Amino acid sequence: MKIQILSAFIICANLSCSIENNKEDHKEILLVNKIPDSRPLNFKKELVPNNKIIHRGIFSPDLKEYYFTISNKDFTDFDVLFIKKVKDKWSVPQEAFFNSDFNEHGMNFSPDGKTLYFSSTRPVIYNEVPTTWHIWKTEQKNETWTKPVFVDIPNMRGKLVSHPSVSKSGTIYFHASNLDYTEMNIYSSKRVNGKYEIARKLNLSRGAEENYCTPFVSPDEDYLIYASVGTQLDLMISFNNGDENWTDPRVLDAKINDGGQGNPYVTPDNNFLFFATGKDPENWYIKWVSFKPQSLNNYR
Repeated sequence: MKIQILSAFIICANLSCSIENNKEDHKEILLVNKIPDSRPLNFKKELVPNNKIIHRGIFSPDLKEYYFTISNKDFTDFDVLFIKKVKDKWSVPQEAFFNSDFNEHGMNFSPDGKTLYFSSTRPVIYNEVPTTWHIWKTEQKNETWTKPVFVDIPNMRGKLVSHPSVSKSGTIYFHASNLDYTEMNIYSSKRVNGKYEIARKLNLSRGAEENYCTPFVSPDEDYLIYASVGTQLDLMISFNNGDENWTDPRVLDAKINDGGQGNPYVTPDNNFLFFATGKDPENWYIKWVSFKPQSLNNYR
């Protein structure tokens, strides 16, 4: 009996040591002073000017660059900035390489890091495409990024389309709505022979019709995190049941959903969930939290 107790003690001690070592590793990797557990923490709120608000934060796949969207407090003039690691320190914020004189937002890297997708209001050459948010992409070739090009999804040309997220297979997930932001829902489109097919709306709710936005799909498409559109934004998760079917939405933990949330993003190492949250523009932050998608402790 004493041997069993001693063995259990050693296992727990080793596990605790492993967790602490993991935290120290992440402190060094992300250049932060504190790592969150199940309670979210603000992430580098000093990056946002006093007269601006922040909407999204993501890392490059190698975790050496951090991109974030800021805008005026009246939700105009969206720009993407970034910081990068320079001699074990984060640089001062700079304008992202794909930022333009138009609005940019909702960016996401492909899992391999070679393509960056984002939303933009820059004009599209097709006559039937209205001036609004659409999806664009830029590719890394010979260590440089190509000029951004419009991502043409045939049945989305007349819609407002935003917040792309791409899986390993190349399938793109995004939200789309009418031009007046009504009937906003999440869609997916498969890439076949270099072109995107007709997008289909995901059947995420088995009850009354609901609107959803700002999706993040895992690289293997086994789960999808997104925001429900209601009196406030709440973060939800659905799991892939196979055959392109998704489970009913589950609400993320109350520690996460405490004030209107959107723009979910899971770090490439699959350890942390980032999201934008705030009850009003004066208290709008990017927060991050330790997150394991399959854990029941993450839902309520």
